[in-house]
Amino acid sequence: MLADRYFASDAAQRQIARELYETVKDMPLICPHGHVDPRLFADPNFQFSTPVELLIIPDHYIFRMMYSQGIALESLGISRKDGSAVEQDHRKIWQTICDHWYLMRGTPSYIWLRDELRDVFGIDAKMNSANAQAIYSAIEAKLRQPDFRPRRLFERFRIEVLATTDAATDRLEQHQAIRDSGWPGRIIPTFRPDAVVNLDTENWINHIRQLSEVSGISVVNYRSFIQALEQRRDFFRSMGATASDHAAQSAYTTDLSEAEAEAIFQRALADRAAPEDAARFTGHMLIEMARMSSEDGLVMQLHIGSYRNHNPLIFERFGRDMGADIPTSSEFTRNLKPLLDRFGNQPNLTLILFNLDETNYGRELAPLAGHYPILRLGPPWWFFDSLVGMRHYLDSVVETAGLYNTAGFNDDTRAFPSIPARHDVWRRASADWLAGLLSRGVIDEEDAYDMIADMAYHLAKSTYKLSPDAMSR
Repeated sequence: MLADRYFASDAAQRQIARELYETVKDMPLICPHGHVDPRLFADPNFQFSTPVELLIIPDHYIFRMMYSQGIALESLGISRKDGSAVEQDHRKIWQTICDHWYLMRGTPSYIWLRDELRDVFGIDAKMNSANAQAIYSAIEAKLRQPDFRPRRLFERFRIEVLATTDAATDRLEQHQAIRDSGWPGRIIPTFRPDAVVNLDTENWINHIRQLSEVSGISVVNYRSFIQALEQRRDFFRSMGATASDHAAQSAYTTDLSEAEAEAIFQRALADRAAPEDAARFTGHMLIEMARMSSEDGLVMQLHIGSYRNHNPLIFERFGRDMGADIPTSSEFTRNLKPLLDRFGNQPNLTLILFNLDETNYGRELAPLAGHYPILRLGPPWWFFDSLVGMRHYLDSVVETAGLYNTAGFNDDTRAFPSIPARHDVWRRASADWLAGLLSRGVIDEEDAYDMIADMAYHLAKSTYKLSPDAMSR
C-alpha cells in the first residue's frame, strides 16, 4: 500500500502508474524556485538546531492551521515584532504540535511531514501525543550527525540545482561564500525586486536607500531607479541567476510614459503616493521587467492572486508571511494585454505565470499559454500544491495549453528537508494522471514514458534555462 500511495484505486491504472513512476523516482531534483536560506550551504559545518527550528517555526502551513483552532502563535515559538516573550521550550512546542497533529489530516503538510520523517530521518512512528517526545529525540539525534548537515543532505537528495529567492538589494554574500568554498553543489540566486518596485511595501524608502547603496547609483528619480535595477540584475546574472521573480495581487499591467512614471516615483520619495499610484507603478514595472528580461535573458516569474497579510492583528504582532495570506479571484486576459502587446510575440522572453485562482486555469491561462510564445504556466502553487490541486491543474490546462507550455514542477519551499517529499508527490501525481490518459487511449505508451520524464525533470530544467539540454520529446 505504501509503495502505491497516491495512485488510483483502479488496479489497472495503478499498475501503469507504478511502472511510470519507477522510471523517474530516482531522477535528480531540479529546484528552480524556492525560499531555502543560502546560509545553510555557505558554512560547510552548518548544523540544524532543534526539530522545532527546522520543521515548525518556518512552516506557515502548519502554524496557520494551529492558529485557526485557537492555538496562540506565541505558544509555538513564533517571534513577535515587539520582542515579547514566546515559548522557548522546544520540546513543549513539539508536544503541542503532536497533541494537535490530527488537525493536519488530509492536508499536504500531513503528507509532506510524514514522508519526510520516514524517508529523511528513518522514523516510521506516527505523530501523536504518545509518540511526541520519542520522535523529537530521534530527530534531535539525527541532526547531530554529519550526514544531516545541509550540504550532505543536498547530495543525498540528488539535487542538481537549487534556486533561492533574494531581494534586489541582497549582496549575495552567502552565494559568494558557497562559490569560494569549492563545494560543487549548485545553488543559484533569483532576482526578487518586489520591495523596491511595489510602492506600498512597508519601509519602501529604506529599501530604496539600500538599492542606492548596493548598486552604487544614487536613486533620486525614475531613470536612476531603472539603472540601479539593471545593475542589480547584471550582478545576479554574474552570480548564476537564470530567473527573476515578481509578486502582485493582480495581473494588471499598464504602460506609463517616462513623465508619468517619474511623477509617481517623486510622490513616493516624498511619501505622498496614493494607493492608485502604487497599483499603476507596479503594473508599469511588470512591463519594464519584461523589457529587461527580453534584453538580459532572465526568465520572468509572476505570482498573482494572494491578498497578503490579510489579518492585521497577526501582521502587527508577527510581521508579514505569517500564514494570513488568502487567495483572490484573478483576471489575466485584459490585465496582461498591455504587456503581451509589447512582448507577447518575442521568442527570446519566457514569462511563467503562477496563479491562486483555479477557475482561471482553463478559461484564461491555458488559452493564453497555448497561443503566446513567451508564456509558460507554472505548476499549481501554494494552496493548490496538493494531490487534488495537481489533478485539477493538469485536467484544466493540458488539453488547451499542451504539456510543453507548462514549466514542470518547483517545490517553492522554505523547509529544505521537505524538498524530496514534495517532488515525490508531484512525480506520483503525474504518473497517476498519465496512467489515466494511457488507460483511456488518449496517449500511447511511448508518449507516457516521454511525458513523465519531462514532467519530473526536463520541463523545469529547460524552462528555467538551467542547461542547454533538449527535452526528451
